[in-house]
Amino acid sequence: MGEAVQGRSIALHRFAVVTAAATLGLIVAGGLVTSTESGLSVPDWPLSYGKVMPPMVGGVFYEHGHRMVATTVGILTVVLAVWLARREPRRWVRRLGLLAVGAVVAQGVLGGLTVIFLLPTAVSVAHACLAQTFFCLTVAIAVVTSPRWDPTAAAEREPLTRLAALTVFAVFLQLAIGAVMRHTKAGLAIPDFPLSLGRVVPRLDSFPVAIAFAHRAWAIVVAALVFATVVAAFRGGRRRTGLFLGALVLAQIALGALTVVSRKNVAITTAHVATGALLLGTSLALAIGSPGLKSLSRRSRSERRGAVSMLLSEQ
Repeated sequence: MGEAVQGRSIALHRFAVVTAAATLGLIVAGGLVTSTESGLSVPDWPLSYGKVMPPMVGGVFYEHGHRMVATTVGILTVVLAVWLARREPRRWVRRLGLLAVGAVVAQGVLGGLTVIFLLPTAVSVAHACLAQTFFCLTVAIAVVTSPRWDPTAAAEREPLTRLAALTVFAVFLQLAIGAVMRHTKAGLAIPDFPLSLGRVVPRLDSFPVAIAFAHRAWAIVVAALVFATVVAAFRGGRRRTGLFLGALVLAQIALGALTVVSRKNVAITTAHVATGALLLGTSLALAIGSPGLKSLSRRSRSERRGAVSMLLSEQ
C-alpha cells in the first residue's frame, strides 16, 4: 500500500512538472506573439476567423498557435487540479490547484479582451503579469508535490530562503516593468548600450525613455540579489541550483543587451522573455524548496554515517 501511494505521489509530481514546463512554453508562445507584433493577426475571439482551426499562415501562425498552446495548458491545469483534489492530502496544496485553474481561466479571458479591445495597454500588461503569476503557481505545485520536499524543514527561516524570496519579488517587478515597456513599444526608446542615450542616466523627459531606463536600472538590483542568492545557495549546499541561477542572470543580461543591439530581433527578444520567466521560477523553487532539500540532504548524510557505523561494528 505504501509503495502504491508513493508511486501515485511521484506520478503526480511528474505531471505537475510537465504542467509547469508547458506553462513556460506558453510564455514563449506569448513572447513570440509580442515580438512578431502578431497580436491582432486574428481579430476575433474565441474563434479564429470564425473557425476552430484557421490557415496557419503569417501572423496567424503565432497568434492562433498561442491560443492552441494556451488551450493545452488549460486542460493540463484542470487535470492537475482534479488529481490534486483526489490524491493530495494537504488542503493548501489542493487549493493551489484550484487557484491555478482560476488563474488560467482569468488569463484566457484577459487574452480575449486584448483582442476584443484592440490591445489596450493596461489589459495587455495585466495579461503578461498574470502569465508570470500562473507560472509561479505551477512551479510551486511542482516543488511541493515532490517526494523529496520536506514541509517541516521548508518552514524554517534561513538566509537562502529569505534572499530567494526577495529575488522572486525583484524579478517579478522587473518582468512587470518589461511588460509595460514592451506593450508601450518603448523597447528601443534607448537605442544604445551600455550607455543610455550617450549618458549613464539619460534625461527622463518622456515616458518611453523613463520606463526603458527603469528596466535597465532595476536589472542592476535584480542581478545583485541573484548573485547574493547564488552565494547563499553555495553555502547552503545547493551548488547546482545556484550555478544555474547565476548562469540564467548572466544570460538574461546578455540577451537584454543583444535585444537592443539587434533592434529587437524576434528570436533574441523571445529568449529574453523566456529566460526572465526561468529566472523567476528558479528563484521561487529555491525559496520554497531549498530548506526542505537541505534538510533531506542532511538526513541522507546522517543515514549514510549510521550505515557505515553499523558495518564497522559488525566487522
